[in-house]
Amino acid sequence: MSFLLVGLGAAVGASLRFAISQWRGARIGTLIVNLIGSFLLGCFSALSLSGTQMAFLGAGLCGGLTTFSAFAVQANEVGATDVRHGQVYVAVTIIGSLLACLVGFQLFAST
Repeated sequence: MSFLLVGLGAAVGASLRFAISQWRGARIGTLIVNLIGSFLLGCFSALSLSGTQMAFLGAGLCGGLTTFSAFAVQANEVGATDVRHGQVYVAVTIIGSLLACLVGFQLFAST
């Protein structure tokens, strides 16, 4: 049953990722979804959700929403034309995602 929940959540997450990328463009869209997904995963982790809830929301929704592969390709493309800009894109994405996860976790850790 959990694999169906993961698949359903991933379908929702991937659809949201596609919509955001269409709205903001590929590079900014990828940054946005990675930050949002990291924040949400921090929230869900702090809430100590059940296994089925984490299957749908954590592995499914957040897994489908976020994308490391697109980030890696875009970082490589940016870095190939402008090394400094590529380094900034990588740093902002990684540090921002970690901070977003921490903020999400801290918001719900005391509840």
